[in-house]
Amino acid sequence: MVGCGNISAIYMKNAGMFRRLEMSACADLRPEAAATRAAEFGLRAMTVDEIFDTPDIDLILNLSVPAAHHEVSMRAIRAGKHVFTEKPLCASAAEARELLDAAQAAGLCVGSAPDTFLGAAGRRARQLIDGGSLGQVITGTAFMLGRGMEHWHPNPAFYYQPGAGPVLDMGPYYLTMLTYLLGPVRAVSAATSFGAKTRTITAEGPLQNTSFEAGTPTTALSLLEFHSGPIVTFGASWDVHRHSNMPIELHGTEGSLRLPDPDNFGDVVALSPGGADWAEHSSEGTPFGTTNYPFDAPDRANYRALGLAEMAEALAEGRTPRAGGALAYHVLEVLEGILLAGERRARIEIASCPEQPALLGEVAAEGLLR
Repeated sequence: MVGCGNISAIYMKNAGMFRRLEMSACADLRPEAAATRAAEFGLRAMTVDEIFDTPDIDLILNLSVPAAHHEVSMRAIRAGKHVFTEKPLCASAAEARELLDAAQAAGLCVGSAPDTFLGAAGRRARQLIDGGSLGQVITGTAFMLGRGMEHWHPNPAFYYQPGAGPVLDMGPYYLTMLTYLLGPVRAVSAATSFGAKTRTITAEGPLQNTSFEAGTPTTALSLLEFHSGPIVTFGASWDVHRHSNMPIELHGTEGSLRLPDPDNFGDVVALSPGGADWAEHSSEGTPFGTTNYPFDAPDRANYRALGLAEMAEALAEGRTPRAGGALAYHVLEVLEGILLAGERRARIEIASCPEQPALLGEVAAEGLLR
């Protein structure tokens, strides 16, 4: 593991759940951070240079800051190691393309978060769609709407700069889920705006009641055209105080489907066959299906490392991982396309067209666990 910040603990904790993973070492630019995590989880603390040179390490888990994802992942590839990175794959699609080309030339594998689509809710939705419950999917909506970060984060300015914002920070969860369910996106159209360019920090801390300027749009409304036919509206905004939109709804010739927040692994999927009342399908009791609770500070159902474990299984079986680099690159290209379409008020064709990830069945999901 490279990067021992807050998110690293859940990866280290969860690694022991999976039969293909053995977490052995960690590194950070701050040696004290690596030492703390190593002592907490019984790992070897190394320098960043040492971890790439260690021959018994097969795969690097890249938890560095997003701006460093390209550099760290490229170092892993040059060292002959596979790499799985937190989202985004890289800070830009151009960097991501360079990374994937280097990995392919070296015969190595790249994977990337988010992996929430492999959870019980995503699996159930995919089973219903593949089983014909919706017929031909025609349209749908996906909304990530909220107040933004300044009311809870003590130093939120970085969330509002290029490379972040509601589209690139939260969009990967929604677009990855939609691509898993419907296949790749053909083209995007969009409009973007700054609901409030000057943001005031109300969270407690030394910066409370100070202001900063947003450098990337805080609201985006887009139209996604999928190769498989559906046209889906995707909205992302940090300018909304309250709303009643479902995170994702899909509508087909035979029925409609509601999905929970794709930032979670589980929760209730609801099907309306032919316009009938919603029939709820709970994920409780299924692999990676426990519902996050409480919502504002979830203390369970965080299955990070699921995508990493599935990638390890794919490497052992000689196949492409479901949360693979091609999928992450496509999602990043689509999200950049939304921002570009909003800037130009134009329709943007998406060049990449990866294969739709195969369904992770219940037996396969259970089989990832020790």
